[in-house]
Amino acid sequence: MELLHSGKVREVYADGDDIVLVASDRISIYDVILPTPIPDKGKILTQLSLWWFDQLADVVPNHIISATDVPQEWAGRAVRCERLEMVMVECIVRGYLAGSGLKSYEKDGAICGVPLPAGLTEASKLPEPIFTPTTKAPVGAGHDENMTYAEVEVAVGPDVAAELKRIALEVYRRGAEVAERSGILLADTKIEVGFADGQLKLGDELLTPDSARFWAVDEWQPGKPPRYLDKQFLRDWSSQSDWDRTDPGPEVPDEVVEATRNRYVEVYERLTGDKWR
Repeated sequence: MELLHSGKVREVYADGDDIVLVASDRISIYDVILPTPIPDKGKILTQLSLWWFDQLADVVPNHIISATDVPQEWAGRAVRCERLEMVMVECIVRGYLAGSGLKSYEKDGAICGVPLPAGLTEASKLPEPIFTPTTKAPVGAGHDENMTYAEVEVAVGPDVAAELKRIALEVYRRGAEVAERSGILLADTKIEVGFADGQLKLGDELLTPDSARFWAVDEWQPGKPPRYLDKQFLRDWSSQSDWDRTDPGPEVPDEVVEATRNRYVEVYERLTGDKWR
């Protein structure tokens, strides 16, 4: 196999016509890889993504070929996939107000050109889910930037833009419906999509604590910071230090590593109904 790319979390290998994605235990915040890994994180991301790909198989096809036909040393954290020609747009859908979406709303009353009603607060539920895409910056090339839908149309063409929006909104709606049955709110998520034989398919990971915000339904209260069951917990921890969000990132204390891992495990167990081993 040939190493094609080493990303913030995953290594991408070519194996004949296929791609093998290997999820590490690395974690990044604000586009900086932290020096401290989160034990089992790569396996949790892989297994939860596989579960979600199965749940949403009737909504949109995905790139998975096999979760078992991979080198034994990477068992549980690697998948064999189709090669996709990735669309260079990060497809983000928000159902609640949080993170950079909250900051954008507080500044402009809108997110990515989508106007929102006045009077919303942190963790408010939006009137309906909204498509808020960003650019997809290569690793080390800076931060993703918000895009309006019109800018997406210019970048990829009106037909592809419309399909990206449709797919992203359907993934969010189905994901939110499934998650709520497990007592979890899906606040927002990002997905990555690419072409294979002219068809758009989901790639990378899907609805994980690295790519989505999850809150407990019974703890959610608009106007108050939610208990994050995802990577936002680590972002909030880092904001209490004097780190300037540039490389190198800070070492993560053992208790914060454990608390982060516990949140990833909690989301996996609550969503799938299976005990993490």
